[in-house]
Amino acid sequence: MLVGLGRWCRVPPPRGVCRLLRARLRWRRQQQQQHYSGSKEPSLGGRGGEATGRGESRRREKDAYDLSKFPVENIRNFSIIAHVDHGKSTLADRLLEITGAIVKTDRNRQVLDKLQVERERGITVKAQTASLFYHHEGKTYLLNLIDTPGHVDFSYEVSRSLSACQGVLLIVDANEGIQAQTVANFFLAFESQLMIIPVINKIDLKHAEPDRVAKQVEKVFDIPKDECIQISAKLGTNVDQVLEKVVEKIPPPRAKLSDPLRALVFDSTYDHYRGVIASIALFDGWVQKGDKIMSSYTKKVYEVNEVGILRPDQYPVEKLCAGQVGYLICGMKEVKEAQIGDTFHLQKQPVEPLAGFKPAKPMVFAGMYPIDQSEYTNLRKAVEKLTLNDSSVTVHRDSSPALGAGWRLGFLGLLHMEVFNQRLEQEYNASVILTAPTVPYKAVLSSSKLIKEYGEEEITILNPCHFPDRLHVKEYLEPIVTGTILTPDDYIGKIISLCQSRRAIQKNMVYIDDHRLMMQYLFPLNEIVVDFYDSLKSLSSGYASFDYEDAGYQVADLIKMDIYLNGKCVEELATIVHREKAYSTGKAIAERLKDTIPQQLFEIAIQAAIGSKVIARETIKAVRKNVLAKCYGGDITRKMKLLKRQAEGKRRMRKIGNVEIPKDAFINVLKRQQDK
Repeated sequence: MLVGLGRWCRVPPPRGVCRLLRARLRWRRQQQQQHYSGSKEPSLGGRGGEATGRGESRRREKDAYDLSKFPVENIRNFSIIAHVDHGKSTLADRLLEITGAIVKTDRNRQVLDKLQVERERGITVKAQTASLFYHHEGKTYLLNLIDTPGHVDFSYEVSRSLSACQGVLLIVDANEGIQAQTVANFFLAFESQLMIIPVINKIDLKHAEPDRVAKQVEKVFDIPKDECIQISAKLGTNVDQVLEKVVEKIPPPRAKLSDPLRALVFDSTYDHYRGVIASIALFDGWVQKGDKIMSSYTKKVYEVNEVGILRPDQYPVEKLCAGQVGYLICGMKEVKEAQIGDTFHLQKQPVEPLAGFKPAKPMVFAGMYPIDQSEYTNLRKAVEKLTLNDSSVTVHRDSSPALGAGWRLGFLGLLHMEVFNQRLEQEYNASVILTAPTVPYKAVLSSSKLIKEYGEEEITILNPCHFPDRLHVKEYLEPIVTGTILTPDDYIGKIISLCQSRRAIQKNMVYIDDHRLMMQYLFPLNEIVVDFYDSLKSLSSGYASFDYEDAGYQVADLIKMDIYLNGKCVEELATIVHREKAYSTGKAIAERLKDTIPQQLFEIAIQAAIGSKVIARETIKAVRKNVLAKCYGGDITRKMKLLKRQAEGKRRMRKIGNVEIPKDAFINVLKRQQDK
């Protein structure tokens, strides 16, 4: 019995038993090594053989990713642009499979969409890069692919990605045809003077009409229909032709290896262990590990810790050369040091900085506050790290009497705001309160005292709480946008009525084929920012598409509307509305607040007011106990006494009771239930 106890027994086990145990452990190690290496045959060389095999595989991998072998003439940088759900990510999956970047399996769906919010919503919200090696006519080409978002709220991602490219693949759905964002993305690429290759996707669908769509491309974009490549990204049909056209038509980057280093930072992410990871496009020179580089923006010097490419995972390489796209890690620990559009150069070889990017112009502003003020510091760090990855968000410090310290954030649209909030919760475990979204208004002041206080005659109003009184203002200005709608002509009447109800002015209407037309309207931004897109999709059975761009400001008759709960003004629910729509908007907000705020033990009066005039009111009845349940008969005075005592208790409770507004109420109150 003592033999089996091993080192815990006083009597040592016999020598034969030790040899048996050692042999068994050796056999287990071999099985584990075979399992993790994926080999079905036992290793014949023991440890030395395994080490030799690993060394050979490392050398082969090193040779495969030696980017110095690729001259500039063999490099192609391109992006995939399209409308939402036209098959960009599916085409990217097929290109990765054909070039061997990923193993071909049935599970390859949206490989480049790495964020949880992208998987849940089924859309791309972040541009992703992948480097591909493609053999064509005896030469090996390095193709740098950037998969871009398709929604209008993420157009800043598209514009930044195009700065690192010389060409684009313009994807059009063979069933739906040209959509609004297709037109917007085309002009982004056209203004950047990039080579555009039209690709008609989803030809495998039952109702696909690739010939009709090719005629649309020719009419709208003036690209010959013979140049359109008809593919099915899902089945892989004709996808190899896309790579051939990329190599043949897209020009190589204009870069010189002999010139000093110039690298443009077009994206960045934050890693908790390695700091800032910058995505760079090299316009001149080369960079490798150990180089001393300087930022043109901060003038700080960094030592390069690692450079590499994405396939689509990170693969370190010895050096990145001119014309190539990759990532760089140089020990940036502070989020503020990484600036999108910054230029890196060698410390001893200063160069003229690259043009960089135009700052994004926010269309929607909302207040963000921590649920508990003790979480303010953690939330501030989370917001800083997330804005590093999403540079189109603007951040200004703000405070509220009810919610405490927070920020006023600027977004490119309502979906952008929802995705940002969702990423905060998923990636940083932060729970926040978002106030009702507003648009930036302007006011031309008439009071010399206010002009002296603000330092200028025309001020921008980001928060409704700071809306100046009419007595001190010459005129108010509201932002307007040029909206483009593409729709089948069956729904034209409903869509025109919808646009007129949103104070829109029609500018143009053109048929792009026999059954589809493109309309242009001038919209007040406040009328479309919350739920116009949802209403448009509902009226057109999902066939219409919408895109907009900034068109400046116009004079408008604006007023501030306050919301009161039991006589207390809730600043976070204050809105700026047009005078014509004040009554209908106030009544709708009061009704939706009634449905959103849960019942309390006391009565809640919801009032919408302009100045001191109440224009709408709703009442949430109190939750009350049936105090008459025990009165099965008797005099009526007994029942009246019990009801009177209950009413007095409710009045006392109403004086000291606080109404807690749910988180989703701030956005829900602005959404219209139906457009009349």
